[in-house]
Amino acid sequence: MKKIAVIGAGTMGNGIAHVFAQSGFAVSLVDVSQAQLDKALQTVSKNFDRQIAKGSIGAEVKETALKNIATHTSLESGVSDADLVVEAATENTDLKLKIFQQIDEYAPANCILASNTSSISITKIAAITKRPEKVIGMHFMNPVPVMKLVEIINGYATSKEVTAAIVDLSVQLGKVPCVVNDYPGFVANRILMPMINEAIYTLFEGVAGVNEIDTVMKLGMAHPMGPLQLADFIGLDVCMSILQVLHEGFGNPKYAPCPLLVNMVTAKKLGVKSGEGFYSYQQGSKDLVVSRAFAK
Repeated sequence: MKKIAVIGAGTMGNGIAHVFAQSGFAVSLVDVSQAQLDKALQTVSKNFDRQIAKGSIGAEVKETALKNIATHTSLESGVSDADLVVEAATENTDLKLKIFQQIDEYAPANCILASNTSSISITKIAAITKRPEKVIGMHFMNPVPVMKLVEIINGYATSKEVTAAIVDLSVQLGKVPCVVNDYPGFVANRILMPMINEAIYTLFEGVAGVNEIDTVMKLGMAHPMGPLQLADFIGLDVCMSILQVLHEGFGNPKYAPCPLLVNMVTAKKLGVKSGEGFYSYQQGSKDLVVSRAFAK
């Protein structure tokens, strides 16, 4: 595989484009918004600057990698000669199904179609295409240039050859691939999201405050980030969407989103992306301040 198309230029999409470009692949970054594409390239450039400042890469690596990325506002032109397409759009089932129908139409017959979904069924996505054996999950972790794991999800029809190719490709990117099967939440979010939901319930029921809950998990369980801060970082709307997928998929009430989480999403307190969630985020500030809604 030499040519990679990445669909969606948000946080995950620009990170995925970054690691492929750094590894020498030709990348087509596709988004409906040219402004979003321009913002993505700026983000990629800044992230390369961080790597240079840490001494992990030289300036010439950044220069070469940025030349490897071309941007497209047309899905057809972006995927027309791709060997692999990685979809990294918003975690919305209807949107992903629509995108995969279009990718299937425009991408070459031998092209592998991957989704960066963190919870939506790969089998369901594959069924909308004419090549279900070539559809697979390739779930990168955020931030993509830093995190080593790629959760590779086999759909019901995914061929062994496609799985092996994506495992090898992940290793080429310097990542650690873990192959799992297609059930709601896969492994990462089936375990992570109930923990985050339980942390929100602990706050909702008045057991402890935001700082206390996160401090217990950081110092007592050696988590680098507390679950409420992590939820803010992921996006509370994304957390709720994944919990809804788990709840619907398993039919078990233990996966139902906490009412506090639902209320916060309704109020558009989504975490870092909106400037406020369980914590308040001031631009340029490194200090975490508990949101006014939870401050004593």
